Amino acid sequence: MSKIISIGTAVPAYCHQQADILNFMQAVYAATEQDKRKLRYLYQQSGIQQRYSVISDYSKPLDEWKFYPQTENLEPFPSLEQRMMIFNKQAPLLSVDAIRNCLGHSHDSKKITHLITVSCTGMSAPGLDLQVLELMDFGKNIFRTSVNFMGCFAAIHALKIADAFCKTDSNAQVLIVCTELCTLHFQREATLDNITSSLLFGDGSAAVLVSSDQNKYEGLHIDSFYSQVIPKGKRDMAWELSSNGFLMTLSGYVPDLIEEDFEKIVNSALDSDGSHKEEISHWCIHPGGKRVLEAIHKSLKFTNGQLLTSHKVLNEFGNLSSASILFVLKEMLHQKKEIKKMFGAAFGPGLTVETFTAHYS
Repeated sequence: MSKIISIGTAVPAYCHQQADILNFMQAVYAATEQDKRKLRYLYQQSGIQQRYSVISDYSKPLDEWKFYPQTENLEPFPSLEQRMMIFNKQAPLLSVDAIRNCLGHSHDSKKITHLITVSCTGMSAPGLDLQVLELMDFGKNIFRTSVNFMGCFAAIHALKIADAFCKTDSNAQVLIVCTELCTLHFQREATLDNITSSLLFGDGSAAVLVSSDQNKYEGLHIDSFYSQVIPKGKRDMAWELSSNGFLMTLSGYVPDLIEEDFEKIVNSALDSDGSHKEEISHWCIHPGGKRVLEAIHKSLKFTNGQLLTSHKVLNEFGNLSSASILFVLKEMLHQKKEIKKMFGAAFGPGLTVETFTAHYS
């Protein structure tokens, strides 16, 4: 068994109010006043107040844009290479900020034995793992691996890997860092998928330190993991490469699929853990969007604000892909003495649902 010792987070310098992002998107997507009204309604109903980005343009007037061309049709539109140049510069710095926030003054970076980097918004080789290793001056013999392109559930997948390391090595000190620069992949075509993506996603990084139960520090003990695929949602949530960046498919059916199947998945996960829904004191749910959280609320027949923390993170940061659930978890750990039993879940391409249970001790 392993435990989460500490979590740290970091966001880029540019904080954009949702209302300001709307102005940018209306300039690109809305050809008519009716289109502008529809877009305004979607943004007002998003449950998001602000988002962070490594790009300053989203809340600037056209003549102050630095990344996008100051042209009506955004030509020449930024290429994948241009986007990856920014990722390779900004992602390591943001990752290090999150790691330092995680380790603080209580944990010696020289004792880190394993490094797991997670991202679905940028890839290269040598990649983020080696960049972080050099910037943090980790040992050259540290065990490192990467979880790439698995989407919003990837943090839980990384926790599974960390848990396995800790079970085989009682001295393991596993550092996971999830860094997503989602806003790099803005697409100008006014498709429903592009509009939805531009409405939801933000940039951020989260780092988590995981150790064996034999470690002297107190922490959140991970009890079990459970994963299930909803095959009928295979094409409703997808993430693909293109020459102009990464392309998101996020169908309007996703909340319906989650509402229909989530309770059954939760019951299966709790059965495998030997526990019951009534025992869960904290629900650590990935804030994939307001409609997704509402679907979970309905599916599990919640009545007492069990998803308030997820809504809070969505409101303040938007959807940060893999980093989101760690932002929620960090917020919940402020109430650590009250965590009798936690259930966590995140969703991603496939449609895949990854879950975990944990308790604080």
